Amino acid sequence: MPATDSTNPCVLVVGATGSLGSKVVDELLARGKNVRALVRPTSDAGRLESRGVQITRGDMLDVDSLVAAMNGADAVVTTAAGYTRGGKNANDIDTIGNANLAEAAHRTGIRRFVLTSILTSDQTPDVPHFWHKKLAEDRLEQLGVPFVALRPGAFLDQVTSMAGDPVDKGRMVWIGKATVPLTFVHTSDLAAYLAAAVDVAAEAGERIDIGWDRPVSMREVADVMGRQAGREIKVRSVPSAVARGAGAVVGRFVPLVKDMAAMFHWFETGRYVADPSRQEQLFGPVPTAEEALARFTDELRPTPHR
Repeated sequence: MPATDSTNPCVLVVGATGSLGSKVVDELLARGKNVRALVRPTSDAGRLESRGVQITRGDMLDVDSLVAAMNGADAVVTTAAGYTRGGKNANDIDTIGNANLAEAAHRTGIRRFVLTSILTSDQTPDVPHFWHKKLAEDRLEQLGVPFVALRPGAFLDQVTSMAGDPVDKGRMVWIGKATVPLTFVHTSDLAAYLAAAVDVAAEAGERIDIGWDRPVSMREVADVMGRQAGREIKVRSVPSAVARGAGAVVGRFVPLVKDMAAMFHWFETGRYVADPSRQEQLFGPVPTAEEALARFTDELRPTPHR
């Protein structure tokens, strides 16, 4: 484990037990940061504790617990997202929970608040979990919290694996037209940017698009990954109208389904595209689509037995 300086104030990570949040913790530790993790009372924090992470128990729906977690912290990085976690409190986490985080940061005088937002969130009032990120940005700004919002594109690891491992299965499932280019990110890259954003020379209130050198279609994703893997990867496209119809029916009972259908409909507009110019200024060279896809493909392929 990288050595840390006990005299340095810590960085609080909200969402540290999740896929993205755990990678942010790793990146912060690699940078020599002291890390504190907000963990729900019922969550297992064993892996975090084994890495020397300070654990504070709390809940995003309990603002007092957030204030206690932030007391003495220098910065906050939040990757928490009710939409991806699911459950009956998903909407409350993305609305009340994010507002509570802003309030707690305001009360405790946090130096830098790093929010994991979503690309084009300010353009998508019809996609609830996108719009909730825009509202979270607005609330931080209203309270005068010195924040930086990173707005990443679609998570490559998640969207390519809706039908299982695409390299192993030789297929992907996509909702909408597979020929429309959009912005993707690799989770590991985003984690590195989020950790770096704690100290990066950004202005308070900046919203920063995060992506690759260019948008790519799902068809191109499959083609590049297939060449890297040495096998054909097919894309099965489900018409977005079918998804929206299902969302309209099922969404009355499972709102996340309707939310997801609205997201894929937005992808199909061709407007889910990042401008990575500020990303490059702050974090260095932007990954090329080919490099990121090749790296992800190699991660999926089984390691040969020696």
